[in-house]
Amino acid sequence: MEPVMNEFNDITMLDAVERYIRGEMGPDERLHFETLRKSNGEIDQLVVEHTLFLQQINRYGEWQNFQSTLSEVHTDLAEQGKIHADRLEGKAKVVYLWNRYKRVTAIAASIAVIVAVSTSSVFNSITPAANEHKYQELKGVIDEVIRDNNNIKVKQENIEKAITAEPNPTPARPDIVARFKGTGFLIDGKGLMITNAHVVKESKNVYVQNNKGEYFRAIVLQLDVNRDVAIIKIDDEKFRSPGVLPYGISRTSAPIAETIYTLGFPRNEIVYGEGYLSARTGYNGDTLSCQISVDANPGNSGGPVFNKNGEVIGILSAKEEATEGAVFAVQSKYIYQAVEQLRRNSLYSKVKLSSRSMISGIDKIQQVKKIEDYIYMVKADKYQP
Repeated sequence: MEPVMNEFNDITMLDAVERYIRGEMGPDERLHFETLRKSNGEIDQLVVEHTLFLQQINRYGEWQNFQSTLSEVHTDLAEQGKIHADRLEGKAKVVYLWNRYKRVTAIAASIAVIVAVSTSSVFNSITPAANEHKYQELKGVIDEVIRDNNNIKVKQENIEKAITAEPNPTPARPDIVARFKGTGFLIDGKGLMITNAHVVKESKNVYVQNNKGEYFRAIVLQLDVNRDVAIIKIDDEKFRSPGVLPYGISRTSAPIAETIYTLGFPRNEIVYGEGYLSARTGYNGDTLSCQISVDANPGNSGGPVFNKNGEVIGILSAKEEATEGAVFAVQSKYIYQAVEQLRRNSLYSKVKLSSRSMISGIDKIQQVKKIEDYIYMVKADKYQP
């Protein structure tokens, strides 16, 4: 890390990392620091490790506060005579206190060693400021009435039946109020689509919308809540297949520092994002997902993460609120596992995924032009029993 250390010594680097995490940098300084992160994997890993380190310190502090509060409540109740607490004397009291608090003492000692070693060897004894980090699923919360276009056709047919005195009009499907919004992408040319389970798991009605603004009714075929993967199917007579998928679904994990890009619907039009894979695991070391450095917002949930060859390497799912660029994606190998589960249904026993990308070797602008017709906005209502 010599080139970097010529510009920042250890102390200054720690200060820069902390101000970056706390969001205290000005626009120019933040841009310069993010450029350093992208060009130097050690600095990026330093930011990730320091963020996780702060989380550990926060959790230990919260646990200490809880223990202290619990002890105070116990003492107060004992003094009021509301609970019985034996008074121990001499050695018995010492043994009791040791047995009661030895686990907390061990944790405190371990944390103290970690703090001392880490700060002295890497940052020359500087205490980091505490920061709160929250896991945020990237589904959007909306309030939108979706009118089924098929109802227009039904109403026309019913008018014709009324004119000809034909009985039994066809009932029109009711409009739905969409509450959640995310992204999905096709995994075959017949309308099978992948999104996150958290986007559709609480829904009775699901619609998807292409980049031309056309709505199609969809059904949920399979939910894997643990891996946050859902397979849905466009089940609408208006749907026309866009053709053979130009991209492949990767079976293997991507390497750290690989450049990636995303396509999704945080807005009412498709949005492109670009970044790189920053860690092989996800939030709190989750091995089902990976961490990517890219801009992401509510509505991006369920969107594909592509590598430079036009292969899907993940499903964008969540981010850490207090950490810039800490976004998480479910690894693409779990798409294969979800499809294997689906194939047990005889109706879908012939479904196959392709790992071969037809757009490898062409520039990203052309890749996106060929991909965007296969990416959909997913809108779902909230189930009311």
